[in-house]
Formats: sequence, C-alpha cells, structure tokens
Amino acid sequence: MSEYHNPVLLDESISALISSPSGIYADATFGGGGHTSEILRRISPEGRVISFDRDSDAIANKPDDDRLTLIRSDFRWIQNHIIHQGYKDGIDGILADLGVSSHQFDTAERGFSFRYEAPLDMRMNQEAQTTAADIVNSYSMEDLEKILRLYGEVDNSRKIAQLICKARELSPINTTGELGKAIESVLPKFAEHKFLAKVYQALRIEVNQEMKSLEKFLIGAAKSLKPGGKLVIITYHSLEDRMVKNFIKAGNIDGKVEKDFYGNATAPLKAVNRKPILPQEEEIASNTRARSAKLRIAEKTE
Repeated sequence: MSEYHNPVLLDESISALISSPSGIYADATFGGGGHTSEILRRISPEGRVISFDRDSDAIANKPDDDRLTLIRSDFRWIQNHIIHQGYKDGIDGILADLGVSSHQFDTAERGFSFRYEAPLDMRMNQEAQTTAADIVNSYSMEDLEKILRLYGEVDNSRKIAQLICKARELSPINTTGELGKAIESVLPKFAEHKFLAKVYQALRIEVNQEMKSLEKFLIGAAKSLKPGGKLVIITYHSLEDRMVKNFIKAGNIDGKVEKDFYGNATAPLKAVNRKPILPQEEEIASNTRARSAKLRIAEKTE
C-alpha cells in the first residue's frame, strides 16, 4: 500500500478521528488504504470502517479484514451509503484526504502528470465519459479561461486558452506532450513545472468535478455524523481548503454564518483547531507531496 500512496499526516489525522475503539468510522478517500489500515489497527474487534473510492485501481488495495466495508463510489454520496449500511443515526467519525494519490500521478497512462508522454485523461473514475482531452478540445475559449483561472489560479489564463484553441484548430490535442507544445511559448523560464502543475490541476478538477463533489460531500458528511462525531479533512490547495474552512465555520461553502431566532449560529459543525495542522519538516523531507497539506478538524454539534 505504501508504494501506491504514502499517507499524509497519518498519526495526526487518525488520532483526531478516533474517539472510541469500538466506534464506526468512514474513510471517504481510500486510495492506497493507508489511512484505512491505520484506523483498523487502532479500533477494537467491535469497531467498523466504511471506506470509499471511485478509482478501480484503489479498490484493488482492499485489506482482508471483516471490519471493513469498501464501496466503489464518489464520496459525494456518503450520506446515502452510510444510511444504506444501517447507520441512520450517524457514525463516530469521517476522514477525507483530498489529495491525488501517488499512484495516479506516477501511472503515466492515467494522464495526471506532465512528466510523462501520455493520453490527456485524468479521470479518477475510469468509467466516466469526460477526459481532459475532451475538455481541451471542446470547451469554448471563455470556459477554458474560466476553469484555468478559478481552479488553477493560472496567471495569463486567457492567453493559455487562446493558445489551446489556436492549436486545436490545426490538430486535436490528445496527449500531454501536445498540450505542452501548444502552450510552451508562454511557459515561464525556471518555473515551467510550477506553471504546468496549475494548468493540470485546473483540468483535473474540471474532469472530476472535484469542487462540486467536495461541496456535496461536506453536506452529506455533516448529516452522517453523530453529535460529537469528528470530521477530519486533509486539503492540498487553497480552493478546497477555503471551502472546507467556510463549511466548518458556517455550514455552507460561502462562509456566511446564519443564526436562528435566538441569535445562535446554526452551523452543524464547530472547529476543533482554529489553525490547520501542518506536516512536520521530517515528513515533508520524506514525502514532498505533503508540503502543501493542511489538516482541519471539526466536531458535530448537538
């Protein structure tokens, strides 16, 4: 499992998640199974874990443990599955690691990385219809500019969109190399990789509808917890971290606090840590993908 993905903030996240060894917990982003395996290690024979992933490669990592139920599904449907599993009164904790797995980045043919010549795919669910190539070749210049700006915070996003549209008029852009060639004239010297990472992040988020899934997940997760249950989330970029922070604060992704007739905030969660927990230097040194991780913890209110 460690070869598939090295779990980030492992001890910090699981320690925050587990309140009782006999509790019921969900790992909403199974991946390589690192977090799930640690939950299983720390709970008792009476405890249970429900894990989710939409990637068939991840499902193959399932450990042989009767206490685990592994469901192939987008985590946006977590509330439906929790109820279907018989826990209509809620569970004790939910964990989500929002990062892309090392396996997905390192498997060239998945198209998640510009480091390899590969088809522009980027689908986390390989049965989904829309690929990154579909987006690059069919979206209008205005829509390409929008996703590059909003999801990648890409400088000069309009120019990038123009270059993509110009290149595809001559020939479809179907591979990572073809995309790189289409926009190479505006890649900043000495910062090409950082710039390309933003472009790829924007396309990946759009392909997988990550922000919409995250919003639905947060709503469903809050409804799926018992009072006092913990929501533990690891984020990796500012867009998702802002959404998580706002939801914990206000119960909505805009961060607008609503109050009842008596002036009490109606948010279903309360923050356990005001500032996010960050990886230690030792962890970053051994796993560079941890460098942007932030851990936020919330508790379901009564």
